[in-house]
Amino acid sequence: MEMLRVENIVKQYAGHTALDDISISTQKGEIFGLLGPNGAGKTSLIRIINQITGPDSGKILLDGREIRRSDIEMIGYLPEERGLYKKMKVRDQAMYFARLKGLTKQEAKKKLDYWFEKFEITSWYDKRVEELSKGMAQKIQFITTVLHEPKLLILDEPFSGFDPINTELIKKEILELKKNGASIMLSTHNMNSVEEICDSIALIDKAKLIVSGKLSDIKKNYKSETYAIQFKGMMFGFANALFASYSLEHSEQIDEDRAIAHVKLLKGNKLNDLLKTVMSVVEIEAVNEILPTMNDIFIQEVTGANKKEEGGQDE
Repeated sequence: MEMLRVENIVKQYAGHTALDDISISTQKGEIFGLLGPNGAGKTSLIRIINQITGPDSGKILLDGREIRRSDIEMIGYLPEERGLYKKMKVRDQAMYFARLKGLTKQEAKKKLDYWFEKFEITSWYDKRVEELSKGMAQKIQFITTVLHEPKLLILDEPFSGFDPINTELIKKEILELKKNGASIMLSTHNMNSVEEICDSIALIDKAKLIVSGKLSDIKKNYKSETYAIQFKGMMFGFANALFASYSLEHSEQIDEDRAIAHVKLLKGNKLNDLLKTVMSVVEIEAVNEILPTMNDIFIQEVTGANKKEEGGQDE
């Protein structure tokens, strides 16, 4: 079932189009990656979903109906630009945000104690925000974002400022929130995190939707029929056997008589054809299909769109 549906959203600022007819949907209980280069329109879309600004046209549906002002209580939003008050103590700051989310003082204290103990940061309670590092402040804001157990979490660059250990900690918590039923929209440049935790993605570039869908389906659609073949034998003989029906993309010697080669199928050939071709000259030990990474797809689509635009301008 759908948690969030964005229908034909258009947003302009002083003649600049920030979002051009954007339509995406996210399912309940999934992690949805919102991707794109800087200036693509991601933050504009997030601000509209959070009702900070309104669209020029189009609409947002939340949990099957058009979004209302009161629905803000169902959403937890972690903005890229952090919003903690530097002079306040951490305890007062966290309590203030918890009360804004509608929690009673007693509920807020109980939930704050739970999260601060979970993150092992109870000693920070009496620190002023200005004493915290960027990563420390980010942990506080993450806690205040999830404290009221929102149905929809929108996290804008949630790993910014974290070292690898704390990045893994936040990933683990995001997956736990998903397990407990939260729907999560994740806007990030961290493609490794997208690979690890996202179920679906949408890629926006220059205000337009470029790619969207299940991550597994997208990776299959972008595969290039390339295989990693580990074998025992001579690389020279292996390469010669390929002739013009296959392309040797990469090769690496493991030891004196073993190697790995990346081979791309050409001319409608299948994997079985390739294996029959090389089995007469080498002993095959392992075969794995090489699927593109999200980083590969991101670069391919964004640079491809830029080239098309430049071509159109030249004409």
